[in-house]
Amino acid sequence: MSTVAAAVGVGLPSSSGGPSSPDRDRDLRKKEARGEGRPRPRPEWTRAFSHSHLTETLLAGYVPMIVAILIIALPLVWMVISSFKPVSEIITSAPTLLPRDPTTQNYSEVAARVPLARVFLNSVIVTVVSSAVKVILAITGAYALVFLTRVPFRRVVLVLILVALMVPPEASMLPNYITIAGMGGRNTLWGIILPGLGTAFGTFLLRQQFLTVPPEILEAAELDGAGHWRRLWRIVVPVMAPSIATVGLVTVVSEWNSFLWPLIITDTPESMTLPVGLNLLNSVEGQTGSYGILMAGAVLVIAPVLLIFAALQRLIVAGLTQGAVK
Repeated sequence: MSTVAAAVGVGLPSSSGGPSSPDRDRDLRKKEARGEGRPRPRPEWTRAFSHSHLTETLLAGYVPMIVAILIIALPLVWMVISSFKPVSEIITSAPTLLPRDPTTQNYSEVAARVPLARVFLNSVIVTVVSSAVKVILAITGAYALVFLTRVPFRRVVLVLILVALMVPPEASMLPNYITIAGMGGRNTLWGIILPGLGTAFGTFLLRQQFLTVPPEILEAAELDGAGHWRRLWRIVVPVMAPSIATVGLVTVVSEWNSFLWPLIITDTPESMTLPVGLNLLNSVEGQTGSYGILMAGAVLVIAPVLLIFAALQRLIVAGLTQGAVK
C-alpha cells in the first residue's frame, strides 16, 4: 500500500511524526508572509544615532561650522570686551577674558578726541541717502532689463554692467576726484555721495532675481490696465522683497564702511564720516596704553551694522535662497 501511495503522490506522515513536505512548505510561506522566521528590520530613526552617521555629521557639519564661528566671532568678542578694560588689564602678563574692573573711560576718550556726534550724523546721512538711491536705481534698472522688451540695446547695457563689476573702484578714484573737486564738492556730503550712486552689483543681482517672476502675473496685471510703474511697485517689488532687502543690506554695509573715497574728498572733521573721523585716533596708535581706545572706536563703527544685520536676518536668508527651489 505504501508503495502504491508513494507512486501516486499521496503524502504520508514522516517517520518522525512531523508534517509532510508540502505542509511544511506551506507553513514556511505563511510564516514569511507574517514576517516570522526572519530578523525584524531596525526602525529608520535608529540610523540617525548610528556610529557612522554621527561621525559623518560631526566631521562634515558641526566641526567646520564651529571652527568658522570661532574664527569670525572671537576677534569681535575680544574687541568688545577689551573696549571696557582699563589699560592695566589689557597690557598684562596674565590676561583675563572678562574685565575685572569694567570701565567706559575708553569711549569717553574717543568722544573727547573725535567730534563723535557730528561724524556719526554724517555717516547716517551718507548711508541713508546713498543706499536709498542705489536700491531704487537697481530696482528700476533691473525691471527695465527684464520686462521692457522693446528697449533697444538691452544686452549691450547688460554687458556694460558686467564690465563695471570687473573694474575695481580704485581705478576711478582720480577721475572722480578731479570732477568732484572741480564742481566744488570737496568737504561736502554730496561730494561723498555723488560718485557712488550707480550700483552694477545690485542691478545685476536683481535682474537675475526678476527673471524668476512668472510672466503670467504681469500679463494679468497688464490686462487689468496696470502700467509698468504700477506693475513694478505693486507686484514685482513685494514678490522680490527678500532679494531687495539683501541688496539693501549689502549697500548699507558698503556705504557705512566706506573709507578710502571719504578720506580723499574730505579733510575737515565737520564733513568726515565715522570711519574717517576715527582715523583721527591714529595719533594714539603708537602709545602703549591706547589699545582700549582703538577698540572702543572699532566697536562704534561695527555695532550699527550688526544691529541692521540682526534686524534683517530673515529677509537676507530668504533673499539668498529665493529661486533655489522650483
